[in-house]
Amino acid sequence: MVEHVYRRAASAQSVSATIVATDDERIRAAVIAFGGEVRMTSPTHASGTDRVAEVAASLACDIVVNVQGDLPLIDPGTIDDVAGVLADDPSLPMSTIRRRLDDPEAIADSNIVKVAVAADGDALYFSRAPIPFNRDGRAVAVWKHIGLYAYRRSFLLELSRLTPTPLERAEALEQLRVLEHGYRIRTVETREDSIEVDTPRDLERVRQRLAARQPLRQHV
Repeated sequence: MVEHVYRRAASAQSVSATIVATDDERIRAAVIAFGGEVRMTSPTHASGTDRVAEVAASLACDIVVNVQGDLPLIDPGTIDDVAGVLADDPSLPMSTIRRRLDDPEAIADSNIVKVAVAADGDALYFSRAPIPFNRDGRAVAVWKHIGLYAYRRSFLLELSRLTPTPLERAEALEQLRVLEHGYRIRTVETREDSIEVDTPRDLERVRQRLAARQPLRQHV
């Protein structure tokens, strides 16, 4: 799965370098086997954000995109979109992706994170619960959050030093730390259904889709 994620990330037009950050020797060996670049990080990191920040500290760049290893179907254009909003607006510290969610079963699924957004697209809150609560049954958009992030490098290093927060702990969602400390997260809408592999059912859906697709060639 890591090779699928790597090659899709490397195919994004905005990406100048693709690096796998891991503390697992098995992942390191797998990346080397397919010719990818990998950095070993500390095994004590509490989150993927901290792991990415360790690598970012040694990079000379302005924007860092965190493509998590559970997104084997991520579209390279979506990576360009999430990085592009930071390139277009220097005031933004961080961005992520959302997709319209219409399936009631998915809305109720605690494995699927939802996000409520302001008129400008900034995230108001992330939750595993169905949000917003539709008291009157009116037509209202429900957004699925996809765990793809772009950071201003300077903010990513700062974020890794911020203390965990009560809502972050309650929901087990590290992006809430950003909001609780008073920072903005701009969300970008996508129509792509990038399945996050959180359950065996998700993995089977990904296998079926990959079987029907041609592999991506790495962008040069």
